[in-house]
Amino acid sequence: MGITFRTIEEKDNKEIAELIRKVFREFKIDRPGTVYFDPTTDNLFKLFSTPGSEYRIAEEDGIIIGGCGLFPTPGLPEGCAELVKLYLSATQRGKGTGWQLVDKTIVSAKGLGYKQLYLESLPELSKAISLYERIWFKHISTPLGNSGHFGCNIWMLKDL
Repeated sequence: MGITFRTIEEKDNKEIAELIRKVFREFKIDRPGTVYFDPTTDNLFKLFSTPGSEYRIAEEDGIIIGGCGLFPTPGLPEGCAELVKLYLSATQRGKGTGWQLVDKTIVSAKGLGYKQLYLESLPELSKAISLYERIWFKHISTPLGNSGHFGCNIWMLKDL
């Protein structure tokens, strides 16, 4: 049947939170200061009802295989939003699903009037970082905004 992409629904909360935490355990980055311990991870539907935000689910045969979002993180410069919570099940990596999620998020960001996208990551997520670099995210030397994710030490920015 193929992969479908859709906006998050309340019924997705538990399954996407489990996927995110599984990825963190897989890469051994399940530590304080990350999304793993962020209480909003358990209710992404509510979080992404914030104006100027969006979260897209990738689903195959009724199973969530990934997700990616856009959020107006407090403290970011005017016209800038954060690319957040791009996570894929292990079976989907390297197949273009992550690229499709990010591409759809960039299109949404432009449609919402954003001029830049910011993201935070960790060195252990090197495949995701190489994807960001290929689509013109540039490394920056300090964090922007107030995400609360003090455990991240890679920061990137992209002009739209």
